[in-house]
Amino acid sequence: MLKKKKFIIFFIFFFIISFFVYLKFKSNEKIEKISMQNTTKNETNEEIVYQSNIIEDINYVTKDADGNEYIISAIKGEIDYGKPNILYLTKINALIKLKNSEFITITSDYGKYNSENFDTIFSKNVILNYLDNKITSEYLDFSLERNSMFISKNVIYNNSKNILNADVIELNIKTKDTNIFMYEKEKKVNIKSKN
Repeated sequence: MLKKKKFIIFFIFFFIISFFVYLKFKSNEKIEKISMQNTTKNETNEEIVYQSNIIEDINYVTKDADGNEYIISAIKGEIDYGKPNILYLTKINALIKLKNSEFITITSDYGKYNSENFDTIFSKNVILNYLDNKITSEYLDFSLERNSMFISKNVIYNNSKNILNADVIELNIKTKDTNIFMYEKEKKVNIKSKN
């Protein structure tokens, strides 16, 4: 009889332990399912964030150490997730206020703006106005860091006296030194007088 009681107690004890192990296993399974569901929800949230990386009505104002001011605005911009300091812009207007000089305005359909060094690449239907000078092109690389403007692709320079066609116009912002040239040495810069 004593053996029978021991067997029953052992069986009950074994059953209780098995029951707790079973409950523990089931709760871990639920935690894993909840974790997997949360992971799926987080991935969905990341997709939502990725889809909302478009910013509208952008406006940046920057001043360099020399006191030159650079104002850029765009209808919209998209952040590059691989390089969060890069914004791809649409319908850009820029105003460059050089110290001791007249304003320069630049417009373009598209652009790429670096928020760390304020360098901007303008592309498609680029128009630069300075005093009575107008330059149109398809590409303009503006760099405060290098103090330069590099204008290329279908460059047409126009003022009250002349029309000039070239492949490239390079401008040093500080010194105002300008280089106008063609990529191919046998081709010449074309200058026509309006008079």
